[in-house]
Amino acid sequence: MSVHQAKINWQRKPHCSDSVTYSRNHQVSLNGDQQLQVSASTEFKGDPNCADPEQMLVSAVSSCHMLFFLAIAEFQGFRVESYEDVPAGYLEKNGKGGMEITRIVLSPSVIFGGDKQPDQQTISKIHANAHKNCFIRNSVTASVEINHS
Repeated sequence: MSVHQAKINWQRKPHCSDSVTYSRNHQVSLNGDQQLQVSASTEFKGDPNCADPEQMLVSAVSSCHMLFFLAIAEFQGFRVESYEDVPAGYLEKNGKGGMEITRIVLSPSVIFGGDKQPDQQTISKIHANAHKNCFIRNSVTASVEINHS
C-alpha cells in the first residue's frame, strides 16, 4: 500500500469577468514543491489559462497507461523512443441526472527504436496489458478506450 497526497489552496478573490461571483482559481502543490495553477473548466466560470480537474483526471489516466506501457515494452525487450498521447475526456450527463466524465479516449502514438521491433498485434497486446494494470483506470467508472497508431 502507498499513500498519495497533494495540497489544495484557495483564497477568495473576485472573479475576473463576473463581479457577482468568486474566482475559481487555486493552487495544487505536489511533490518537489511543484505548483500547478488550477481552476474550473471555462464552462463553469473557470480561467482558460489554468488546468481544470477534468483535464487532470484525463491526463492521470493517460499518464498511468503510458507508464505501464513503457514498463511492459521494456520488460519484453522493446525500446520505446517516444510516446505521445492526446487524450480526451467526455463530461456528459449520467443516468442519475448528474454530470460525470463518462468516457476517456486515449490516442497514443508510439515510436520504437533498436533492432527488435514489435508488430501491430504485439503493440495491441502491450496496450491491453497496460490498460488492464493501470491503477488510475481501475479507479474510475468512466470507460477508457484506446485508439493507437
